[in-house]
Amino acid sequence: MKASTIFGLLAAASSAAAHATFQELGVNGVDKAGTCVRLPTSNNPITSPTTGDIQCNAGGNKGVAGICTVPAGGTVTVEMHQQPGDRVCTNEAIGGNHDGPVIVYLSKVGDATKDVGGKWFKIFQNGLVKTDYWGTDALNANCGKQVVTIPADIAAGDYLLRAEVIALHVAGSLGGAQFYVSCYQLRITGGGSANPAGVSFPGAYSATDPGILFNLYGSYTSYTVPGPPVYVGGAGSGGGGGSTPPPTTVPPTTVAPPTTSPTPPPTAGSLPKYSQCGGIGWTGSGNCVAGTTCAKTNDYYSQCL
Repeated sequence: MKASTIFGLLAAASSAAAHATFQELGVNGVDKAGTCVRLPTSNNPITSPTTGDIQCNAGGNKGVAGICTVPAGGTVTVEMHQQPGDRVCTNEAIGGNHDGPVIVYLSKVGDATKDVGGKWFKIFQNGLVKTDYWGTDALNANCGKQVVTIPADIAAGDYLLRAEVIALHVAGSLGGAQFYVSCYQLRITGGGSANPAGVSFPGAYSATDPGILFNLYGSYTSYTVPGPPVYVGGAGSGGGGGSTPPPTTVPPTTVAPPTTSPTPPPTAGSLPKYSQCGGIGWTGSGNCVAGTTCAKTNDYYSQCL
């Protein structure tokens, strides 16, 4: 929650300098860079949730040659930065008070290099974590990286992965929300037989959804992430890093004051570098891989660094 509308005006004025793009991918901690991403034509946002660009962004419906292979139950790391190729961690992934949720979907396709996606099921979301701390803040604290678990029970095959930030700094007015979207081409191996039901883009969101028409500078203690509930499936929590395990519906994220300090796990194990490893409300398990330690960012978020 922000203190005043004045800060909102400042955020709007700085928005042009703070646009960003999801542009790189990691698989189980291995950097694949931009080999399988369908990049938008620019780092400008989409401003309507009902335009055709909302699916994969302008240019995103045109396939590229590369496919990133990931086993079901493994992790992918979507990575956002403001400028092409700028992976410097001292630069914010998305700045200018562009607070909002980070959301990730999958869509099963016949050929990831050609198809445009059909029905999309959500596998991760991180909205309002605590007062004035959002999914985008966790993204910035993690060098633009968000680790997400691929559900272990979904059928093998080609998929498009849709990564999204919804910036809310001018979303208090109709049409003010800004959508930053990129799609990645994946080939998922192993897995089971699950083919989760999904939603369509456009169609999943409307301009008046409570998580899209939202006054970031008003008085609030909760936030409803747009879209369907997170698919739980064989991935347990439905995502990695910062997301509360999703119930069968998507209620507002309730902010509660800290009651205890998180206890970081030991420093050698299976959690990849940059993934979440502790924090209030975190229900994951495992230890950081050798060579990294579980570093506390705040009471709600620790990560392997």
